Amino acid sequence: MKPIIELKNIHFARKKDFTLEKIDLAIPEGKITTLIGPNGSGKSTLLRLIMHLLKPDQGEVWLKGQLLTDYSPKELAQEMTMLAQSPDGMLDVVTRDLVAYGRLPHKKWLGRISEEDETVINWALHVTNLAELAFRPLHALSGGERQRAWLAMALAQKTPILLLDEPTTYLDIAHQLELLELLKKLNAEYGLTILLVLHDLNQAARYSDYIVTCADGKLVQTGSPHEVLTETLLQRIFHIQAELTEVGGKLRIEPIASTRFDNLD
Repeated sequence: MKPIIELKNIHFARKKDFTLEKIDLAIPEGKITTLIGPNGSGKSTLLRLIMHLLKPDQGEVWLKGQLLTDYSPKELAQEMTMLAQSPDGMLDVVTRDLVAYGRLPHKKWLGRISEEDETVINWALHVTNLAELAFRPLHALSGGERQRAWLAMALAQKTPILLLDEPTTYLDIAHQLELLELLKKLNAEYGLTILLVLHDLNQAARYSDYIVTCADGKLVQTGSPHEVLTETLLQRIFHIQAELTEVGGKLRIEPIASTRFDNLD
């Protein structure tokens, strides 16, 4: 698989009790890659390093064969966009106006909305099924609709790479699946490279082409869901005993018991 993002020998110390160490990672182009791991394992930190929101203490991040530090902020915003964890600001903004903010990296200072911008905004509203809600304020939307509005803003930025930090957090199961199906469709129809953080292992197994497992600031294993999600890894990293079955070519994980305290006297 051709890498679109590469992290080489990354070291990052955020605080005394957490360090990312010797991170070497390649994110394949045009695929859905999911970061999994326990809380505090470094998943969100990796996303922020890739987005250049954090700078590594050591090592390099490469984007499309070019050092990330060689990109200007505007150039980077035309290549990657990130949907942060549970955005909840700007609740009085009308949905369409929120989506329009995604066009800012493509405009000159104080530039007006162009015909091309209008086309992209309409497209983003359409693919996220928000066209009929375009003139409603965010506070009048449901949680799932609001998350799709933020996603539409990210899509309006028209970047080939989309990063999402726990996009299903605080959504009910129906809206979680709706969002993940939408991401799958965007990847299949528009070739978007998608990198996201998920906690639900069954969702990671079902919707990912490639999985990256993190624990204690290190990469444990990378590969396809079938390669990564084994009974041994689930016990080692997540401290669970689980049965693995296959349904429609996708893994299904059935947790049975916690093994975290098995070795305690």
